[in-house]
Amino acid sequence: MTVTATKRLTKSDWLLAGLGAVVDVGPDALKAEPLARRLGTTKGSFYWHFKDVPAFHTELLATWEMQVDDELLEAPGEESTAAARLRRLAQTITKRSTTMVPDPSIRAWARSNRFAAQAVARVDSRWLTSLQDHLADLGIGNPEMARIIYAAAVGMGDFGQTSTCENTDAIGSLVDLVLALR
Repeated sequence: MTVTATKRLTKSDWLLAGLGAVVDVGPDALKAEPLARRLGTTKGSFYWHFKDVPAFHTELLATWEMQVDDELLEAPGEESTAAARLRRLAQTITKRSTTMVPDPSIRAWARSNRFAAQAVARVDSRWLTSLQDHLADLGIGNPEMARIIYAAAVGMGDFGQTSTCENTDAIGSLVDLVLALR
């Protein structure tokens, strides 16, 4: 009889599986049994890493927030002008749904889960503040402009009929329009 060595699952494995499950299936998949099936293991492994499902949800949302915050820090990059940095920041928001960060799926979950809603609110607050700061650098102090750009960029994630390139081009055009109106 041969024994096949199997990889021991880590907490990160479970969290990544949860992010994938919320995208593929929705928040109903964020329970021990469906996740264990997804990973081809038992629930025991889940409970080795997490006290219970709510604790898993808390860590999953924290992981999502950390990924989104990392993107926020990297978004403006080394662009040469304030306008280019603002444009890139807005375009990064539209790309969030196509990266590992399942933005539209987390937002959908937030409609029925107060902890997810709180995480989304924290993320939105940080991104809006960053947009407002970038707009202020360009002499635009109206906070409604940041909200308009952010709402359009977030909405692009649910606007699946077009490619990511078309979405980033569209949000870039919106930023250009806002800048032209100043």
